[in-house]
Amino acid sequence: MSRLVKLFAVAALCGAAVAAVTPDVSAQQIATRQPAASSPKLGLGRPALPEEIKAWDTDVRPDGKGLPVGKGTVKQGDAIFQAQCATCHGEFGEGAGRWPVLAGGAGTLKADRPDKTVGSFWSDLSTVYDYIHRAMPYGNARSLSDDDVYALVAYILSMNDIIKDENFELNEKNFTSIKMPNADAFYDDDRETAEKKFWKKDPCMKDCRSAPKVTGRAISVDVTPDNKAGPKVD
Repeated sequence: MSRLVKLFAVAALCGAAVAAVTPDVSAQQIATRQPAASSPKLGLGRPALPEEIKAWDTDVRPDGKGLPVGKGTVKQGDAIFQAQCATCHGEFGEGAGRWPVLAGGAGTLKADRPDKTVGSFWSDLSTVYDYIHRAMPYGNARSLSDDDVYALVAYILSMNDIIKDENFELNEKNFTSIKMPNADAFYDDDRETAEKKFWKKDPCMKDCRSAPKVTGRAISVDVTPDNKAGPKVD
């Protein structure tokens, strides 16, 4: 008996055995590989409570939807920033070391090395609130109250000269009245219209270029460490 015939014979015997020990599964189901009826639900868990959903559903949209009730002034934000944020972002948002710069950069977006700060680049103030609320301070996220976040956002606006009054109070009612300097430079992705004339009707899908030619290897310029020069692994 050939090996292939043996395999078919074993498969047939296995199918017969399954049918014999599982009378609730028909031979037709086995033959057509149709799964048996699904098992009943296990009854684990419960629907999430409204307050539990609310605790996770904290995103803030550009139109202000999702903003919590709260308030904070520039002056209050200054004090919080110096205590919670200045170590990484600098006292005036200039960035400490390689940590992100938050302020400045106006007029640099067309330069070779633009400064993409909150004031020079970000399009929506809601992004500032949402990010601080979710992720800051670094290493202690979600430790700030809603009022703290409002105050910090107000202070960041002040650092970028978007707000000039240290007594200005930011809250959920006047939040959407603040327009970011670079808001008009953003637009919806319109490549299907703006770039469609550059698209090829019959794009190449196979053998589109000749095989690449190796012109140098890492070992020839001595950038691959050997066992002696490489790092020691304990």
